[in-house]
Amino acid sequence: MSATSVSSQLARLLSRSARLATPATARMSARASARHISTTRAVARSAAGLRVNNTVAPVSGLARQYSSKSYPDHQLVGMPALSPTMTQGNVGQWQKSVGDKIEPGDVLVEIETDKAQMDFEFQEEGYLAKILAPTGTKDLKIDTPVAIIVENEADVAAFADFSLDQAGSPASAPAPASSPAPVESAKAAAAPAAPAQTFQTAAEGDRIFASPLAKTLAREKGIDLAQVSGSGPRGRIVKSDIEGFAASKAAATSTAASAKSVETASAPAPAAKKAAAAPAPAASAGFTDTPVTNMRKVIASRLTEAKSTIPHYYLTQNIKMDNVNKLRQSLNTAANGAYKLSVNDFVIKAAASALRDVPDVNSSWQGEFIRQHHHADIAVAAATPAGLITPIVKTCDAKGLRAISSDVRDLVARARANKLKPEEFQGGSFTISNLGMYGITSFSAIINPPHAAILSVGSTEPQLVIDPTAEKGFKSVDVMSVQLSADHRVVDGAT
Repeated sequence: MSATSVSSQLARLLSRSARLATPATARMSARASARHISTTRAVARSAAGLRVNNTVAPVSGLARQYSSKSYPDHQLVGMPALSPTMTQGNVGQWQKSVGDKIEPGDVLVEIETDKAQMDFEFQEEGYLAKILAPTGTKDLKIDTPVAIIVENEADVAAFADFSLDQAGSPASAPAPASSPAPVESAKAAAAPAAPAQTFQTAAEGDRIFASPLAKTLAREKGIDLAQVSGSGPRGRIVKSDIEGFAASKAAATSTAASAKSVETASAPAPAAKKAAAAPAPAASAGFTDTPVTNMRKVIASRLTEAKSTIPHYYLTQNIKMDNVNKLRQSLNTAANGAYKLSVNDFVIKAAASALRDVPDVNSSWQGEFIRQHHHADIAVAAATPAGLITPIVKTCDAKGLRAISSDVRDLVARARANKLKPEEFQGGSFTISNLGMYGITSFSAIINPPHAAILSVGSTEPQLVIDPTAEKGFKSVDVMSVQLSADHRVVDGAT
């Protein structure tokens, strides 16, 4: 069987999946379109905001400059938003030391985002005067100050004892009249006392924007969405916001009950309760607690949401690989070491050809509309020390086997070194997860939203099949098992 035959089998598999689901509506209302455009612009502004600009409101990662009676003019560098979904980050290794000169484009510090560990490149000249968040600092919210930059090297020494409390918060510093920063600061200051003020972005008037899962959870828990602050794009309420609100509400109730109990308890009781609140693990404890990284938190959240909100269904097919293996061996021999094709390279190319033949599967669920992609941008699941990540091989339908193989090797290597750019692991139109190299014959993969499907690839195993032309009436063939997990909301079985 040739690589073309593999592509044909995958195309039929995708076509079958397209016939099994109920047709999904692909209309998009004018309001949804406008909201999508606004969201896109907001993301673009967030990315562009990495440059310092003293005439606009601060955004994630922006250095904010102001004067102080105690200190020379300086810039506070905030925790940058290095991905659209990032809400907090961990500080990795600082690449600059106090007193070092910084040129535009220099890597200031490594930041662990919700996706990977990435370099934060500063875009202005200056000198690093103070590191406010040392290596290892965890869970810093976006815009939390992490460093101070000054223009003159002579001003560095003045910040040896710098304190944000003594110098004053940047939010309280004066700003140009054209800057909307005071409005943003006022919103930030009012957020703890009045969550509805922060939620106004999500509501945009009287309408509240929340994910379907968040709405369902809110109904189940009896929570008024108007009281919840959204942490999603443009203030959209997501599942974690509902869970956090419910947890804080439960904690408040528990605290009140505990306070009442303490008033009636004997004197030693509070001390005993305090000791029980944070037990120290015994030296002989039979377990080890490992702190959860930002990446692991995102993996847990996305997979839980995918499995609980996406109606999965599964299709399995066995593919004869004898001809593909012979072709692969022939091409690798002819390459004379210039490249080495893997079985996964053939699978990616076959899937790309199948997606071109069945474009309805090359789609993504967008909530109020279905987006059909014009190219097969295939995400390839790769294991890293920090967790699973899916770098994207772009336009696989227009590439040959050698180009695909080269791209996969480069992306996976940089993923394991935490050197991927956001655009290299966000988006895509289809996912492939291959565990065949680990001896796994078959498995059911969880869909990677917003993709409509994921192909799980097992190992190639020898099997006996009937062959009337053989002397013994049967022969051994190499068979690879693949399984397609499809989203019933997007993929119609009759396509």
